[in-house]
Amino acid sequence: MNLSTKQKQFLKGLAHNLKPVVLMGANGLTEAVLAEIDLALNHHELIKVKVASEDRETKLLIVDAIIRETKAEKVQVIGKTLVIYRPSEDRKIELPRK
Repeated sequence: MNLSTKQKQFLKGLAHNLKPVVLMGANGLTEAVLAEIDLALNHHELIKVKVASEDRETKLLIVDAIIRETKAEKVQVIGKTLVIYRPSEDRKIELPRK
């Protein structure tokens, strides 16, 4: 599933007031963190994840791994905060047409 620019803008607007649901610790991206992200995506569809990494390259690798492992769509990355979206079976968020 690829999000259009219009859909990403819509999701960014929805994510603006959200607080990070998952905060990554010093241990980095573990199975437990991925399970928590997966659980949060199933429940909320649109979440923020706080990536604790000072190194830009490492942060990008972690973001790519999260996207790949959760099969979610990256909406945006601002600083250390990643916004991701994955529709659930309930379809709580109605996206605008492409």
